[in-house]
Amino acid sequence: MPLTDIIADVTMSLRRSHSAVDACNATLAVLSRRSSGGALIAALLHVQDRLRCVAATGSWQVYSSVPLGRGVVGRVYATGKPVTLPDVSADPDYVELGKEVLAEICVPVLDRAGQPIGVLNAEWTSAIPLDGWEDLLSEVGQLLGARVEELGGPPPETRGEQLLRHSMALTEADTDIEVLTRACRAAREVTGLAAAVLLRSTPAGVMLAASSPEQRDRPLVARLAHTAPERLNTLVELARRHGAAYSIGDPALLNARGFEALTDSGVRTMIAVPLGSATVSGALIALDESVSQPEPAMVNLLELLAAQAGTCLEKLSNLRALHRQANSDPLTGLGHRGPFDERLANAMPERTALLAIDVDELKALNDSQGHEAGDRLLVELAGALQGALRQGDELFRIGGDEFVAVVDVPSAGMAIAVAERLNEAARAVGGTVSIGVAVQGATETSAQTLRRADKALYAAKRSGRNTVRFSSS
Repeated sequence: MPLTDIIADVTMSLRRSHSAVDACNATLAVLSRRSSGGALIAALLHVQDRLRCVAATGSWQVYSSVPLGRGVVGRVYATGKPVTLPDVSADPDYVELGKEVLAEICVPVLDRAGQPIGVLNAEWTSAIPLDGWEDLLSEVGQLLGARVEELGGPPPETRGEQLLRHSMALTEADTDIEVLTRACRAAREVTGLAAAVLLRSTPAGVMLAASSPEQRDRPLVARLAHTAPERLNTLVELARRHGAAYSIGDPALLNARGFEALTDSGVRTMIAVPLGSATVSGALIALDESVSQPEPAMVNLLELLAAQAGTCLEKLSNLRALHRQANSDPLTGLGHRGPFDERLANAMPERTALLAIDVDELKALNDSQGHEAGDRLLVELAGALQGALRQGDELFRIGGDEFVAVVDVPSAGMAIAVAERLNEAARAVGGTVSIGVAVQGATETSAQTLRRADKALYAAKRSGRNTVRFSSS
C-alpha cells in the first residue's frame, strides 16, 4: 500500500479518539499495522519535566519516560527537527534497548503553532527501504499533535506519578530546610489545596518550620506562622498520637475541637499527617480557606509523602553525625588534624594567630591517678578553653595533650590577651596549660607559623609552665 494511504487511516482514527492517550494509541495501531519489517514504534509526550511514553507497540520493553534532552528522542524534541538514522550505531545519542535495532526515524509531534509537544519514534530490527518514511511520520506527527491539542493537550500526571516525582526530589535534598520546603510544595500539588505547612517540634516548642515558598505571603500561612507555639503543639500531638486526619465539612457546622489553631486562622479544609520518623516530631498539613472533603486516597498519598520526608530528615541527621564523628576527636568533641589543616588553608597573613597549647603535667596525672583522671581533665580543659574563645575562633586537639587555637586578631597584643584568657580558664577548672603564640607573617606559610608557635610553647614550658610566650619572628 502506498505510504500516502496511511495518512487517511491515521486521520480517520484520530477523529474517533476521545483523549490524548486514545489518539496516540490509534495512531500507533495504524502505523504498526501498515509498516513493514516489524517496526518498534513509541509516542512520547511532554509531561512535567520528562517525555512520557503514552503509547508503544512492537517491543516487549519500552522506557516509561525519558528526561528532556536525553537520547535521540530528547534531541528531536529540543530541536523540533526529524532525524533518520540508517545506522543507529553511528549516532552517539542512541540508547540501545531490547533487540538489535538497525535503523531509526524520530520526528517531533507538533501542536498547531508548530511547537513540539512530544515525539514519534520508529525503529526497525530488519533492513527495509526507508524512503518516504521520514516525510510520512513527520506528517503523522503534525496530525497527532493537532488532535492532542484539540483534546486538551498531553495527559496530566497521575497522583502516583506526582508522588514519585516529589519523592525523588526529597531524596536529592541536601539540607533539612530543602526537605521541608519540598515536602510542602509536594503536599500542595498532590492535594490541590491552597497551601501546605510543616510544623516541627523543637526544644523551644512547636514552630512553623517551612511552607511552600510561593505560598509564604498568603494571609492564611502568615496567620499560622504567628500562632502561639502551644496551640500548634496540639496539632502535632494529635497527629503523632492518632495518625493522619482530614476534614469532612465546614468547621463552623461540625465539631472541630483540637484544631482551633487552624480554624481561627481561617482554615476550612485540612489534611494533617505526622512525619514518618522516630527521631523527628512534626506534622505536615495541607489546608484551604474553602470547604471541601478530601478523598481518603489523597490522604494516603500524603502519608507516604510525610514518611518519605521523615526518612530523608533522618538520613541527613545521620550523615551529619557521621561527618562530626569523622572530623572530631571522640574524647573532647573538638576538631582534629583534618579540620585543623582545612582551617589553616584559610588563614589570613598578619591577621591570623596560632596558639599552641600543651597541658602541663598530664603524664604525671595519668601515672598517679590513672588515664581516666587524665581524660576527665582533658575534657574539662577542652570545654573551658573553648568557652573562653571568642565567636569565630576555633580550638583543635591535634595530639594527646596538645591543642591549637586559631584566632583572627588585629594585633599581636590581642593574640597574647586571648592566650592569657585561655590560661586563666584552664586554672579555673583545676589544670594549667603552657601556650606559645605566633601571628602569621605577610610572606609566611601557616606551617611556618605553627612551627614558631611550637617553639614559643617549648619556651613557656622551660620557663616553668602555666604561662604564655610570644614568638616575634
